[in-house]
Amino acid sequence: MTLDATLARVDADLEPALDRLMTLLRIPSISTDPAFAKDCQAAADHLVGVLEELGITAKAHPTPGHPMVVGHSDGPGPHLLFYGHYDVQPVDPINLWHRDPFDPATENTAKGQVIRGRGAADDKGQLMTFLEALRAIKAETGTLPCKLTVLFEGEEESGSPSLVPFMKAHAEDLQADIAVICDTGLYGHDTPAIITMLRGLLGEELTITGPKLDLHSGMYGGIAMNPARVLVDILSNLHDDNGTVQVPGFYDNIPEVPEDVQAQWDALGFDPSAFLGDVGLSLPAGEQDRTPLQMIWSRPTAEINGMTSGYTGDGFKTVLPSIASAKVSFRMVAGQDPDAIRIAFRDWVRAQLPADCTVEFKSHGASPASSMDLNHPVFDAARRGLSEEWPNPAAFVGAGGSIPIAGYFQDILDLQSLLVGFSRADDGLHSPNEKYDVESFHKGTRSWVRILDEITKM
Repeated sequence: MTLDATLARVDADLEPALDRLMTLLRIPSISTDPAFAKDCQAAADHLVGVLEELGITAKAHPTPGHPMVVGHSDGPGPHLLFYGHYDVQPVDPINLWHRDPFDPATENTAKGQVIRGRGAADDKGQLMTFLEALRAIKAETGTLPCKLTVLFEGEEESGSPSLVPFMKAHAEDLQADIAVICDTGLYGHDTPAIITMLRGLLGEELTITGPKLDLHSGMYGGIAMNPARVLVDILSNLHDDNGTVQVPGFYDNIPEVPEDVQAQWDALGFDPSAFLGDVGLSLPAGEQDRTPLQMIWSRPTAEINGMTSGYTGDGFKTVLPSIASAKVSFRMVAGQDPDAIRIAFRDWVRAQLPADCTVEFKSHGASPASSMDLNHPVFDAARRGLSEEWPNPAAFVGAGGSIPIAGYFQDILDLQSLLVGFSRADDGLHSPNEKYDVESFHKGTRSWVRILDEITKM
């Protein structure tokens, strides 16, 4: 590949590339609303056409939900499986949008030019950076850089119900040397990030029942057990004064961050006061013997997400409630088994129940954490390519959230995942007035050209 010529091609073709992105953004592919099923099909069909323009044989495969787009092309060197999703979040509340969310446009802002529209950053703009890099490479060289498989999902924003069955049924068709995911972001404004660890997620709902009906607090207060009090007592024991989770076995088998990765994290200059200050807080509340970045990237959490009991309407009602419920989520790291944590949490709750109270549990899903093997040469190749394009060197970082597809690639296809993305913290993913910086789109496309150039040298 002629790198300089290909990068020059990306620069010269920026406006046509933006036009191609706008075409995709105009399709209202909201996956969670059945009213937009035809639009999801239209987005899948459009991407099949884009892939075929690039010389990639592609097909939109039907599923019980929205189509999966799969494409293949032959080529030299490593075999990459590229993943993105074409579905988007609902646009509500529509009155907070400054323009029609599916009438995208570029806008000049105080921070530079942006692409405004639903899906601009999550994930249509991101997946198009990869496709535009392929377009530029083929225009300059006449061929694609390596062997490729492409997987575009249409249900990522609605829980991916068809994804795992589809991957299991088509596992042979999706085999590759490495998976590539472009659905993440930069660290800061000018520092590219390669995510090497993702936390898993476990959701639990518990409902404690005491008396068989709500009671008058004057007649029964003091003598009857109050399930709201029981719930509060149990949840107050979830953490100790150091911020450590008290569920037995919770921290078993958790590895420490490798020294070289920790050094990269330390060099990022993360400011917890500024991070928390943006949301009106000031002090880290997690494990006090851990660094702030460890708290949000490499350590597990237990959080109370909501509680309900008794009368919560306007005014006052002196009721002793019959039931009290709470929703609790756990962000898990490598080494933790979601099923084991679920069992341990339920046993821990039951052990604290007083007489006259019972508890019922409801599961809200579970996905394990993912941790990448940095010995795979693709990670250093990607880091070299990114560092050449951006003002600051690329860093291997963690992510506090969960991207289940990376875990599925590991579990179903036995693939490591290279997670690289170019969104920024203020892009408003899932929010009204979602944007994607034109610079992110442009430099993201150039970044993929550089990464693919480095990968072909492996």
